[in-house]
Amino acid sequence: MKKLITFFVCALMALILPLSIISCKKDDGLKTIRLAEVTHSIFYAPMYAAINLGYFKDEGLKIELTNSGGADKVMVALTSNSADIGLMGPEATIYVHIQGTTDYPVIIGQLTKRDGSFLVGREPDPDFAWSKLEGKRVLAGRPGGVPAMTLEYVCNQHGLYDGDNIDLDTTVAFDMMRPVFEADKTVDYTTLFEPLASEIEAQGKGYIVASVGVESGEVPYTAFSAKKSYIQKNPETVKKFLRAIKKGYDYIKASSLDDVAKALEPSFTSITFQTLKNVIDNYRNIDAWADSLVMSESAFNRLQDIMENASSLQERVNFSDIVDNSIAEQVMAEVE
Repeated sequence: MKKLITFFVCALMALILPLSIISCKKDDGLKTIRLAEVTHSIFYAPMYAAINLGYFKDEGLKIELTNSGGADKVMVALTSNSADIGLMGPEATIYVHIQGTTDYPVIIGQLTKRDGSFLVGREPDPDFAWSKLEGKRVLAGRPGGVPAMTLEYVCNQHGLYDGDNIDLDTTVAFDMMRPVFEADKTVDYTTLFEPLASEIEAQGKGYIVASVGVESGEVPYTAFSAKKSYIQKNPETVKKFLRAIKKGYDYIKASSLDDVAKALEPSFTSITFQTLKNVIDNYRNIDAWADSLVMSESAFNRLQDIMENASSLQERVNFSDIVDNSIAEQVMAEVE
């Protein structure tokens, strides 16, 4: 009988102990933010630095990160309340506002301030000029996508027009641009994001000749958005979130390439350490990341110019209808 009682006590403890541990883990005192990213990219380095270096935890936050695989899916996650904050291009927020959606997401803070793609050619060209694209075939990305629209805008600024004196090929899927460039020698140039641009250069199969983002000027390329109702109910949470992002940016700006690569490594385990360093260096050189969380109206209007130029904007929207800088301004005031 004694043995039987002992058995049941042990069995009961075996059930209770894991449950108590799980309960403790759930009750860690951190507020969870469900964050949906448009894609998983080193382009968003300040955010990953903030996650891996514990800056969100320092603010009492826990990040549940989901790679949504597209701005449209990030927007669906926000509007369906399956995500609290989304990282995507502002164009998605513009489109939703034009559709007349109620309680639509608005931009709460900026992460990157220019296009992050690089123009890659077949040979090194330290003296590259955009006029060299005349008569060339260039893989531009999917039609209607901001990378393709930005490239078209840049080319137009240099007197190059698709179907006239340049072939801006938008028939190749985004994830197929590198293999098509490598295999099809009739393609003269392609645009690539990192780490693909650095990887293809390391293999001697292509060479970075220009930055699309530097040539286009500053645009709010990726930003954080949240529904108005979420912001109204959680202003302090949003403030803590943006504060952690700013800390991530400050770390990347002030630290060595080695230290930044180490900070990002847990988020990019399939990328070599050297490639991480190369990518970070490239993005630093083009000043890709926004030093201020506050989005400027002039940069926002340039994005609308780019969209209009590509005939992808039904109507222009008011900056104040799309962007809520109020909390970002509070965070920036703390560090100034």
